[in-house]
Amino acid sequence: MARIARAPVFGPVISARVPLAVSEAGRVHVFRPEDGGEEHYAVEIGRPDRAKPVLARLHSACFTGDLLGSLKCDCGPQLRGALEQMGKAGEGVLLYLNQEGRGIGLANKMRAYSLQDQGFDTVEANHRLGFEDDERDFRLGAQLLRTLGFSRARLMTNNPNKMKMLAANGIEVTERVPLKVGRNPLNSAYLDTKAAKSGHLL
Repeated sequence: MARIARAPVFGPVISARVPLAVSEAGRVHVFRPEDGGEEHYAVEIGRPDRAKPVLARLHSACFTGDLLGSLKCDCGPQLRGALEQMGKAGEGVLLYLNQEGRGIGLANKMRAYSLQDQGFDTVEANHRLGFEDDERDFRLGAQLLRTLGFSRARLMTNNPNKMKMLAANGIEVTERVPLKVGRNPLNSAYLDTKAAKSGHLL
C-alpha cells in the first residue's frame, strides 16, 4: 500500500449538530489539513465516552456507491450499515475520508471500471493504471480519532490493514466488529478479489 512520506497535520474547521435518520443526536465535524489538502469528516453519534473504546468506522468516500447506489461495490451498504449500528448503540464515530477509489480519484476509478469490463479484476486494473492495490492512507483515521479525543476503538471493518495502521499510529483496536453487508450478483467477484488479494475478512 502506498504511503505519503509524512501525514498531513489536521485542524478542526467547524462542527455542528445534524439530526440523522439513525439518530437525532448526530454531529458532523469538518477537518482540513494545514497544507490545504482534502477535507475529511467525522460523523459523531451521541456523546461517546472518550475514556472508553469508541465504536468507529473508517469509511472512504465512494461517489458511485454512497450516492448513486452502485451495485459494483459494497460501499453504500457499509456506510448505511455502520451508521445504523451506531444509531442502535446510541453512540459511535464514522470517519468519512475523501480517498475516492482507494485513493486514486473518481476519474481513475472509472478508468479501472473500464478495464474491469475487459476482464481485469480490481487489483489488476489498478496495476495497469500505474497504482498500488490500495493508495489510501489510514493514518488519517488515527489522526482524526486522536483529534476527537479517542485513544481506543472498536473498529467496524473487514480490512485488517485498517486495524494495523490504527494500532501503528497510536489507536488501540480493542475489537474488530465485522461489517458484512451489500453482497449481490454484480459485486461478488469484486468482493472475492478483496478477500483473495487484499486479505479482507469476508
